[in-house]
Amino acid sequence: QVQLVESGGGLVQSGGSLRLSCAASGMPFNILSLAWHRQAPGKQRELVASIGGSGSTNYADSVKGRFTISRDNAKNTVTLQMNSLKPEDTAVYYCKAWVTYERTNYWGQGTQVTVSS
Repeated sequence: QVQLVESGGGLVQSGGSLRLSCAASGMPFNILSLAWHRQAPGKQRELVASIGGSGSTNYADSVKGRFTISRDNAKNTVTLQMNSLKPEDTAVYYCKAWVTYERTNYWGQGTQVTVSS
């Protein structure tokens, strides 16, 4: 089983930056695919960015050009660098991991990101 621990959330002004980190354990890190999701109050959880074992990435249109997902296999971490933040980015951000041959998603506890006007 995979355990995910997130950190880096906080309060930032519009136009500012934050970096979220997620540490994974319980599974060889290099076989994991990883993603960041977010959920604002009253809204559905949405995919923000994902990264595969090969390092290939995908982004939601709403964050493309502003957010960058990356992984450090030596540190067993995945990060989300968020630049040019907007109030619309305010949400709880969740780290997710999965293995291709398993039909189970593993989720972190979430970390709050608040962007003020």
